[in-house]
Parts: sequence; structure tokens; C-alpha cells
Amino acid sequence: MIQQKILTIMGPTASGKTSLCVEIAQRIDGEVIGLDSRQIYKGLHIGTAQPTSYEMKGIPHHLFGFQDPSKPISAGQYADHVKEKCQQILSKGKTPILCGGAGLYFRALTKGIFVGSVSDLPLRGRLEQAYEDDPVLLYERLQLIDPDYSEIVHMNNKKRLVRALEIFEATGIPPSVHFSRQGIQESDTLPVFSFLLTLDRQTLISRIEKRTQEMFAQGWIDEVKLLLKQQDDLDEVFPALNSIGYQQIQSYLSGDISYNDMVEDIVIRTRQYARRQMQWFRKEPMDVSIVLDHLDRTILPEIIHDLYNHCQ
Repeated sequence: MIQQKILTIMGPTASGKTSLCVEIAQRIDGEVIGLDSRQIYKGLHIGTAQPTSYEMKGIPHHLFGFQDPSKPISAGQYADHVKEKCQQILSKGKTPILCGGAGLYFRALTKGIFVGSVSDLPLRGRLEQAYEDDPVLLYERLQLIDPDYSEIVHMNNKKRLVRALEIFEATGIPPSVHFSRQGIQESDTLPVFSFLLTLDRQTLISRIEKRTQEMFAQGWIDEVKLLLKQQDDLDEVFPALNSIGYQQIQSYLSGDISYNDMVEDIVIRTRQYARRQMQWFRKEPMDVSIVLDHLDRTILPEIIHDLYNHCQ
């Protein structure tokens, strides 16, 4: 069991977590571990903003681009990967730094996994049939009743989608609320010292707009074309392609929307996602919250370093 508190940097998309974690890692001989529900996938480098070799600046990064896009991963599986990487990094005498924006993964690490003892087999059977009839309709139901949990469940993941709706129908409580109410089991959790990065709404919107344009300049559309070709060649479904941006680009490639409408929709949905991330984070017991707008970013790594050392 890991005793040392693990430095954790959380924040909404486009808040600058990656560059900050690299700067901190350079100071404390650290290695970065991703905590993101989309950056885990192979081939989704541009659209999920996976750090490039240049951005890593020689700092080892883990759990980025490691998962086959046809294979969804559960929060529990991801938590196990994170704990394993932390052990490996600590065994080398280095410092793990968790970096990401996946609130559900963070909760899985700090509070354990809600398994859910409730089962209703007849209800499950009806939901499974409803999935076969129209999976989109079922996924939209989950988005309506539990938008937080829908961010981590792919529409093509029948088992998890059906299970989430079964829990809600049987208990009247969304799965994400079950997570918040569960008891903490120390043996299943990771001790963390967490920093939450926050930004003024307009500043964050500007950063999202700028990053979206940069992604297209880097070849995002070609990345989607390649993934679609791989999906066809393998005769498989890539649930990862349900991510924000990838859906809109597919609509553009199909001729359903214009280029400008595609870009606008991506920016709007990314802003909405960032807002949901912040709503989730506000429910979590973060150790330190940092407002970035009026702070000199050049001194931020030193501040975080000093506070982290003080907590040990």
C-alpha cells in the first residue's frame, strides 16, 4: 500500500495542466501519469491533446495513448493502472505526478469503486433489448439523468450503459451520486495531495478556442480519417470516436455540417464539458485551489513544490 501522498494536478480542459506538470517534474525529479478519460487512446493524439515529445521535455509520461480505441476502460481498471505506475515510479526514487481532468477517475482513486449491490434482472433484460433497438436513445437518457457519468461511459459500451441505467431505475439515484455516497476503503484508495486549477470563464473560453484552432492546424481531420479507415479495415467499432470533436469531424466528413459549424460546435461542447468538469471538482475535497488568472505562472511550480513538500 502506498503511504506517500501523491502530487495531483487537476483542472478543466485547456487550463494548462500539462506544461505545469512538466515544469514541476523538472524541479522534483518527477514523472507524469495521465488522469484523462480520452488521452488514454492510441491514435487520438491531436484531438485529445496528448502531450507531444517536445512538450514532455524529456520527462517520462505514463498512461497516454496506451489503450486500443476499440476497448473502453473502466474507472476501476484505470485506477489500478495508476496505482501500479505510482509504485513503479516510487521504487525508482522518483516522484509521481498525476495530471488530468477526469473527475470520475480521481474519485475512483480517492474513494474507491462503487460496485453496486442492487440487481434487477428483468429490468436489465428490458434495458438490453432497448439498447438493441436504439442505443442512441439509451445513451441520451443517461446524459439526461447523469451527465457526469455519461462523460465516462461510451455509447457503444453496452454493459456499462445498461448497468448505469439499471442502477438509476432500481434506486432512483444516478450512478455518480452513488460514488459520492460510498464509504472510503483505505486499502483501495491512493493518498493524494491535490491541486485544482481554476480560470475565469472568459479566459478559459479563449484558451479552448485557440487550442481548437491549433488542433485543426496540426491535422486533426486527417487523424479522424485514419481512425475511420482503421475501424473499417478491422471491422470494429471504436467507442473512443464518440469523443467531443471526433463526432463533429465525422459529421463534417459525411457532408452533414459545414466546416465553420463543425468548429463552432466543437468549441461549444468543449466549453460545456469544461463547465461540467468544474461542477464535478467542486464536489471533491481538493487540498488547494489555485486561481490562475491573476497569478504569475512562472512562480507557480515553486509554490506547488513548496506546499507539496510541506504536506509530507
